[in-house]
Amino acid sequence: MPRRPRLVAPGLPLHLIQRGNNRSACFYATDDCLCYLEWLAGYARQEDCAVHAYVLMTNHVHLLVTPATADGPGAMMKRLGQRYVQYVNRTYRRTGTLWEGRFRSCIVETASYFLTCQRYIELNPVRAGMAAEPGGYPWSSYRANAHGEWSPVLTPHCVYLALGRSLDSRLAAYRRLFDGEVTTGDLKAIRTATNGNFALGGSRFRADIARTL
Repeated sequence: MPRRPRLVAPGLPLHLIQRGNNRSACFYATDDCLCYLEWLAGYARQEDCAVHAYVLMTNHVHLLVTPATADGPGAMMKRLGQRYVQYVNRTYRRTGTLWEGRFRSCIVETASYFLTCQRYIELNPVRAGMAAEPGGYPWSSYRANAHGEWSPVLTPHCVYLALGRSLDSRLAAYRRLFDGEVTTGDLKAIRTATNGNFALGGSRFRADIARTL
């Protein structure tokens, strides 16, 4: 059965997830995460993909990006994935694949789901019991988006920038978004859309994407 074509629309955010093969570990040490983020920043720039949020979990990666071209995310993930696999195999004297096939993704409606998806990504360590609060996990974009830590990886989205006119007000408004958890309904919607390569948003948005693509 042929694979379903990936939905990518230039200028629209894309939530993507890439898992380790058989849910096995992808990151073993601090240097692994540092290398991955360094290469992510470089390949994102080269392939015109603005990265807004990320989290590196033990056995998978979440990214929220806005591509300038339809081919950008695929090219970025291919180059990043290949380089990281070579690094892991060389460092840990292993062979074979690391990733579980193609990454999964969904287009995200900016108005209604962008910040929800960003929160979903940065709350992953909390839901997994790896941190008591999102700032306690070092390998996500939360500290940059919520506390202003410098990150070479991130490019703020206009929806994020609209949270406040000044940096301090914006950071405070973003932190307030984390006072509550992502609802069960939103969790289900994000996971269903990402795993199925559907558009994430309202019925009108999904219909518009279907007509466009």
